[in-house]
Amino acid sequence: MESITHVVVGFSEYLITELDALLPPRSVLVLEEPRVAAFRNAEVKLRGHSCVARLVHAPTQDEHQVDELVASVARPPHVVAVLPGVEYGVVAAAALAEAWGLPGASLSAAWTLRDKGRLREAAGVAGIAQPEWRLAGDVRDVAEFRVKHGGRCVLKPADRQASVGVQVIGPDTDLDSALAETLTAGDPTRRPRRAPPARLLVEQLLEGPEVSAEALIDRGEIVCMNVTAKLVLPGPYPVELGHTVPAPISDVAARRLDASMTDLVAATGFRDGILHAEWFLAEGEFPHLVECAGRLAGDYIITLIDLVYGGSSIADLLAILAGHGDSVTRERQPRRGASIRFLVAAPGTVRAITGVAQAQSMTGVSMVDVATEVGASVIRVTSSWDRLGLVMATGPDGDQSARRAEAAAAAISIDTTAPGRDSSDSE
Repeated sequence: MESITHVVVGFSEYLITELDALLPPRSVLVLEEPRVAAFRNAEVKLRGHSCVARLVHAPTQDEHQVDELVASVARPPHVVAVLPGVEYGVVAAAALAEAWGLPGASLSAAWTLRDKGRLREAAGVAGIAQPEWRLAGDVRDVAEFRVKHGGRCVLKPADRQASVGVQVIGPDTDLDSALAETLTAGDPTRRPRRAPPARLLVEQLLEGPEVSAEALIDRGEIVCMNVTAKLVLPGPYPVELGHTVPAPISDVAARRLDASMTDLVAATGFRDGILHAEWFLAEGEFPHLVECAGRLAGDYIITLIDLVYGGSSIADLLAILAGHGDSVTRERQPRRGASIRFLVAAPGTVRAITGVAQAQSMTGVSMVDVATEVGASVIRVTSSWDRLGLVMATGPDGDQSARRAEAAAAAISIDTTAPGRDSSDSE
């Protein structure tokens, strides 16, 4: 017999795996778009998770027609929490929680967080530091902005994830090609065909360390917060290549980031849940908002946080969404450092993978996952989906864990044959 207590909007195998250890069997209802569920083989994958009662097809990505979703999903009698499993489920989760009288982000906050233009407007009204920006309707808009900012800027879609469509525009970038690439960039296995075309933003390119802040929010107040250091791929596609917890920032920067996050919560009207906000630290100390998501951080950042502080971030999130935020520990101190580094390779065909066993045996390494194989095709890395695997390591502090993760990643070689050449040509 099933007794649904939790509804997850959007299929996330990572989240469901974590919930297996926290929730009773057959207590989770998963909602997903039919096309996305089919592409990702969600029904088959969910059978291996004891906490899942069933998968239900629903219009979870009709973000401006949420009444249809609410009308199509019956409220489980014993439900205590609704949470987004993916970026594209943020609005639907907020709508269901609001309709069912449960804690949640609030529908208004969810809409703001899902549209980077709306988020920029809200941050501007609140006086939160951020890059200069504008909506870009055509090439002329981008060209004018690029000239104004010394020949360099950032072009991005307003509602995508995982760096999909994000480009750093330089003085010599062909703007027609760049605009076409960003407009057509998408998540075909994670979005339904009816998804609206992208709105584009063009933004000032900022310099300085990049960090993210992961904050648990209870009734509009920050309960606890972590800061993660970020490493990105240089060049036109700033895809994330690594994360380290805790971030090595100064006490001054930490205080300013605390204040900026408090202002961001108020500016968006976010009520209950978790925020994953990305920031540039101009001059190493002054936070400038990049973007913010109203859901769990990806890239195993939550795993890193739990390795560093102990406990379970997802268990804390469930407590807040069930109305028990007072049970969540407020004061936390890092017990160690934890880092992740992602694997990439030159485009071509994989002809050899070496060093995996060596990386697995290195001090502090807790995970090695190579997501490619000999004979597979490798494309240029333009989004997080194009990375080829990861290594994770811990250490006495963040710096040591980062060095261990970098050494383990360097030990792994994914050798490719360049496109248009066979293996004999490359000997």
